[in-house]
Amino acid sequence: MALHHRLLGKAMRLAWRIARPRTIGVRVVLIDPAGRVALVRHTYIDGWYLPGGGVKKREGVSDAVVRELAEELAVTQARVERVLGVYHNRREGKDDHVIVYIARAANDTLRGADTLEVAEVGWFAPDALPPGTTPATTRRIEEWRRGDTGSGDW
Repeated sequence: MALHHRLLGKAMRLAWRIARPRTIGVRVVLIDPAGRVALVRHTYIDGWYLPGGGVKKREGVSDAVVRELAEELAVTQARVERVLGVYHNRREGKDDHVIVYIARAANDTLRGADTLEVAEVGWFAPDALPPGTTPATTRRIEEWRRGDTGSGDW
């Protein structure tokens, strides 16, 4: 992981602690035809995550889902099935609301589209996630597997 990306990530978290902005983010439990889940490892932070990111100003939430899948995974054909849940993330001084969607990929083609942001991508069986998968990511995948609708803290 590049040192400058780590430093930039730390600077952003410090700015969030000071300004305490309210943000809206999206994450996607993207499932391939074999039932595997797509995960992303970023260049600027440790761990495996569901693909997603912040909703930009003047951008619709559904548009952010499409954009993030294209930016992080080069996936342009996915069918959004439903909202898994809406969560509140107060970690790192944030006031972040995260909307998690369930979507189906048309095929199993994945590649890290933005090499400055994405270090690695992959499909993983929901019961065999890679070491370093974040706790929140694991919780969201387990909620999906149980058929739950999630809410509450991230």
